[in-house]
Amino acid sequence: MIETGNLFGALAADRCDEEIATLFERPDIKIERIVSTGQASPPGFWYDQDWTEFVLLVSGSAELLLEGEDAPRLLRPGDYVILPPHRRHRVEWTDAAMPTVWLAAHVGI
Repeated sequence: MIETGNLFGALAADRCDEEIATLFERPDIKIERIVSTGQASPPGFWYDQDWTEFVLLVSGSAELLLEGEDAPRLLRPGDYVILPPHRRHRVEWTDAAMPTVWLAAHVGI
């Protein structure tokens, strides 16, 4: 069976919560579309994952802070980050004026 879709389909600019949709999943990989509309990591919260994550910012903008770095990284469309297992990180902010669309591949899950 062939599955198709559109990464920009059904984007809502006024959501209170991030929208996370699994686009593809197999035993060792999961690919998600994440739509942020002004959300950020809660104060003091850090992601700390057991797997590698490839994150591509497709639209909008955001700042990602990696533990141990002096300043957050500004991400714009086309920017990507490869996060090895247990590289603690947090989202400082996402664009509140337009949806920020991320494509995340979780490898080794």
